Amino acid sequence: MGRVAVAMSGGVDSSAAAAILRQEGHEVVGLTLQLWDYGDINRGRGRGRCCSPADIADARAVAAQLDFPHYVFDHTAAFRSEIVEPFLDSYAAGDTPSPCIRCNRRVKFGLLRRLARSLGADSLATGHYARLGERSGRPLLRKGVDADKDQSYFLFDVPAEQLRHVRFPIGELSKDEVRDEARRLNLHVADKPESYDLCFIPDGDKNAFVERHRPESSERPIVMRHADGHSLGQTNGLHRFTIGQRRGLGIVASDRLYVLDIDAEAASVTVGPRQGLESSTLVAERCNWLAIDAPDSPLRVRARIRHRHREAEAIVTPMHGGRYQVAFGEPQHAVTPGQGVAFYDGDVLLGGGWIIRQQADQPEAATA
Repeated sequence: MGRVAVAMSGGVDSSAAAAILRQEGHEVVGLTLQLWDYGDINRGRGRGRCCSPADIADARAVAAQLDFPHYVFDHTAAFRSEIVEPFLDSYAAGDTPSPCIRCNRRVKFGLLRRLARSLGADSLATGHYARLGERSGRPLLRKGVDADKDQSYFLFDVPAEQLRHVRFPIGELSKDEVRDEARRLNLHVADKPESYDLCFIPDGDKNAFVERHRPESSERPIVMRHADGHSLGQTNGLHRFTIGQRRGLGIVASDRLYVLDIDAEAASVTVGPRQGLESSTLVAERCNWLAIDAPDSPLRVRARIRHRHREAEAIVTPMHGGRYQVAFGEPQHAVTPGQGVAFYDGDVLLGGGWIIRQQADQPEAATA
């Protein structure tokens, strides 16, 4: 059967994944990464949001109960440089980052895969709700069976080569079935609440986090403008705003206003009515193609511009410099630079890229 290393966060999903592999007869070894120093936050609350000391203890207890070895590796420095610093840079640039997508590429399927090999494991397993197969010699990543829990969107940036030796044991199950399996095995994490906040911001206060770690950028004066051109005064910190935001603008107005544009170079935020958030096109860069080769001609897909976004019909057209224009059949709401756009054909994840702007110009001819 071979040895399988399981990435264990201390939650029910990765614990159930390990249990399923154990029951199938695999030799299992558990891996947990300590990625952040929770300090007083964790001591006061007793638990973080993922991979905190309490979560590490949960992972260790599950491994002990299922009788397989468990190792913890401290990679706080790498996580700081690879995930947290780019997160802060992104807000300073006026974008809205997606650190979990970046973490999957740089940490969960990069670093963990190397650690798994160092322990003699043939493959790496995680608790993601996704399915993995093969077609024409390349990995075929598909949505998880549970549509409400599907996590394929977060995996679009993982290189195909990293997926060749990966397993998703719970991809064919619903969340309820995962919890039922954990209860059947009397795992103490069976009813553990899910984590939604960023693992390095367990109190959920993103603004306070940026202000602590980047005070110079968070104090930068910002001009607020209405879409009709008139000034609405000044405030501080681009990090306090994201495309589509309505609350917390610090503006008194008779009509509802939404953030329509963030211009870091001009240090300005433009607000206006909701209809100003509709975009028919976007431009994406740093695209990663999984199920297909990079297209050299227009490609019809279904595109998702954030995790909970309902996929929309779109045409992806190559541009110069490895960029792609994504043109939607119908305008989409709140296309946000810094977020990811994933491309699907049915339940197959074709690939995806990073949104750099909305309302693109006419497509440029692709380079030869």
